Amino acid sequence: MSFQGEAEAATEERGGFFIDSDAEDALEEQEQEQDQHEIILQKANALAAENCLKEAIDLFSVAMRYGPVRPEQLSTFADCILRNFKSKAARLEAPSARSGDTKEQRGDEVAVEDLFSCPNCHSFLGEPVTAACGHSYCRRCLQRHFFSKCRRCSGSIAGEEKVNVVLSGLLDKWFPEEVKRSKSLHQVDELCRRKLNHDAVSLASDLIRCEPETAAVARLSRAEAYTALKQYKLALEDSEFCCATELSAEAVFRKAMVLHEMGQVDKALQVFLQCLALDEDFHSAKRQVETILCDLLSPAGESVKVGLRETAYNTSPHLSSKSHLAEDVQTRNPVHKQHQGRTASAHNHPDQEKRWESLERHGLSRAHSLRMHGSACGEEGLKRVCSAPQLGDQDKASLLKRKLSVSDTEPCLVDRGSNKYKKQGFAKSSKKKPSKEKTCRSFPKDLLDANDFECSLCMRLFYEPVTTPCGHTFCKSCLERCLDHTPQCPLCKESLKQYLACRKYMVTTVLDTLIKQYLSEEHTERARTHLEETGELSDLTKNVPIFVCTMAYPTVPCPLHVFEPRYRLMIRRCMDTGTRQFGMCINDPQKGFSDYGCMLLIRSVHFLPDGRSVVDTVGGKRFRVLSRGMKDGYSIADIEHLEDTRVEDGSELTTLQELHDDVYEQARVWFQNLKIRFRNQILQHFGPMPEREADIQATANGPACCWWLLAVLPIDPRYQLSVLSMTTLKERLVKIQHILTYLQSIPNN
Repeated sequence: MSFQGEAEAATEERGGFFIDSDAEDALEEQEQEQDQHEIILQKANALAAENCLKEAIDLFSVAMRYGPVRPEQLSTFADCILRNFKSKAARLEAPSARSGDTKEQRGDEVAVEDLFSCPNCHSFLGEPVTAACGHSYCRRCLQRHFFSKCRRCSGSIAGEEKVNVVLSGLLDKWFPEEVKRSKSLHQVDELCRRKLNHDAVSLASDLIRCEPETAAVARLSRAEAYTALKQYKLALEDSEFCCATELSAEAVFRKAMVLHEMGQVDKALQVFLQCLALDEDFHSAKRQVETILCDLLSPAGESVKVGLRETAYNTSPHLSSKSHLAEDVQTRNPVHKQHQGRTASAHNHPDQEKRWESLERHGLSRAHSLRMHGSACGEEGLKRVCSAPQLGDQDKASLLKRKLSVSDTEPCLVDRGSNKYKKQGFAKSSKKKPSKEKTCRSFPKDLLDANDFECSLCMRLFYEPVTTPCGHTFCKSCLERCLDHTPQCPLCKESLKQYLACRKYMVTTVLDTLIKQYLSEEHTERARTHLEETGELSDLTKNVPIFVCTMAYPTVPCPLHVFEPRYRLMIRRCMDTGTRQFGMCINDPQKGFSDYGCMLLIRSVHFLPDGRSVVDTVGGKRFRVLSRGMKDGYSIADIEHLEDTRVEDGSELTTLQELHDDVYEQARVWFQNLKIRFRNQILQHFGPMPEREADIQATANGPACCWWLLAVLPIDPRYQLSVLSMTTLKERLVKIQHILTYLQSIPNN
């Protein structure tokens, strides 16, 4: 048989599939390396979380030789570096604090909050945008996505909300000049986004000359445009000017971006860290740090990646298995063994030693005597970011050799600019933390008009004003009622499905404060009216809301699926008033609903994204309807509560107890003889049969087992209603006994 024939036979013997053993081995080895990659990454992140920076660096470098590591996977590592960076900065600033440089001397006094200032940049609240948490920011800050959490309450910021129409109209009326300047700044940003950088530079320069109040912000926008035009010297001058006049996180970030574009990655990394030291929530800076670290630790190319055994040879022989890897990292001496491996590698790769030395000099290392040398991953274990590809290896090494952070004697502050700015008096002492001088704006009171604060739905003064993502403001209760009917804005018809799904209707802080502070009398009257309306809903005997649906019984669970707008409103009102109760009655063709019913207590409400809800309730007191009415689409009633007549005579009580015991035993036997599927359905919907009670007259409704039986027995609702209305336990037990006797007489098919 020829070779081809033998191959075909082998293929046929294996079920028509030709299995290449070499391919199987390669696949198995690849899977093994992927597993090792995940383990090393997990261990590296654990070490970074424990602030073991040097050990984490080693393992991250090893992990990158198994496979690619995304920058976001270095988030814990970046946090570790930032903690060390801030720790060293605090140590360097400690002597100045001990020398009497108090908070008052540094000028850090917190001024009275300006209601019309952006909480992020502290500039005028031009083109205000209200976040989901209720706090308002200038449009520029939110569109740039420099932060992801609210500065006031740490709530999440989406950054996609639109301008608050009501608040924008007020500011345009009260501060027309400042609004005009804010819109001009927005035009500069818009030109940058459209990549019309020359026009952006021209407009920003005009603003800097003509509008001193917005010069700092205009310079930051101009620096961004200069960077896009690759005019780095001018961009750096603008960013350093802003750092010198006002040390803000955005100014430091802009300087870092310019340095990064210039190819000065070592300096850029330091300045990015200083930006995060000023504002830990500046996630754009965090992403840049992660990207730079990823590039620094990544191998230079695919050719340097080796398999599991080769990589283990350069680090530790125990890396060849998962269990040995964890054991080795936990038990080895982190200084001595890494020192040995990396020193040996440094002899062969002097350029790599310089790269490690650069990374370790972030002001993050321990005492200089413990600094480790060399690399465990070869010459390409660290790679500088490729923003300056024209540089050769020698130039890259010299750049990485520069100090990426402050030395032990330098203050950890951003370079505030050239001597030109210092001579002009813009520079501040390095021992002081500059803070922006806040000025509280006041608007002309003669322009205050209560009609500007009127809800377009109820035509009354805003009460708990809530702003939607589309920028329109309504009273909270008015908006909720509209969303009961349709998940759209009542004014612009924009979809509010996501807003409805979150159900976080937070009060717009600025508007609420303005109303309470400057329209106090009108607000007091509006609050009084609201309390009166709410008080009417709190009475559990007058105008009680009635849910016309099914039979409900004391102590028996009654889950409800609420989807009709009128009942959405009813359930919400029950929750808002704090009563958490409403009445349940069955339908009556003549009267609308029956004369008797049961109160339901809301235990929990689970809202669905489209506004529907699943309400978990349990039966409470029984009642009789005295009068009927309607309110906002749902039924209401004046009621009186029902209670069982107590038996005081000893002989009658003994007879009643015996009857109860007989009925309970009869019910237990009936339940046990049910088919399994019926029994499981009852258990699923109503739970197990209640235990026998010691005192059958302990509650006004009698034993719980009677109501459980009445709920599960297959009888007509009208018959159940007649038993519900009874006020003597004896009558109720006799009725249930008759039903059980009849059911037990029917053959159980």
